Amino acid sequence: MVTTDFLNVDLMIIVLNLVLAAIFGYAIGYFRHDKIHGAGARTFTLVSLGSCLFTIISVYGFVGGTRVDISRVSAAVVAGIGFIGAGVIWKHKEIHGVTTAAGMWVAAAVGISLGLKLYLPAVVVTIITMFILKAKHAKVDNKKNAS
Repeated sequence: MVTTDFLNVDLMIIVLNLVLAAIFGYAIGYFRHDKIHGAGARTFTLVSLGSCLFTIISVYGFVGGTRVDISRVSAAVVAGIGFIGAGVIWKHKEIHGVTTAAGMWVAAAVGISLGLKLYLPAVVVTIITMFILKAKHAKVDNKKNAS
């Protein structure tokens, strides 16, 4: 029978990490979603949750004795989010959704952080991101600034 380190890990911590990833991803998405921006709480929740799970798998899910570079999975998650972000940005041959794509990238980073049990960075980044996404950006009148 094949055993893995995954079975020796406290499963409650893993469940906690996944639940926190879902909550934090939802919080980021909640502050991003409105009628104009398509991606919202569900999308951000899935990005954060999936990133956390991939990280947990990379840390605990391989057969004992196997040498694994866990940073490769995190790098692959970041690359995958790049593809999702590109889909968000390029719509109808126009560039829109850069902030949404960046928010998804941050949600993935939060998920990875939680998968590695780095709770404080995940909390701090989630709060900062929520603040940034909620803040109203000032409209700049280009004609007025040109003179």
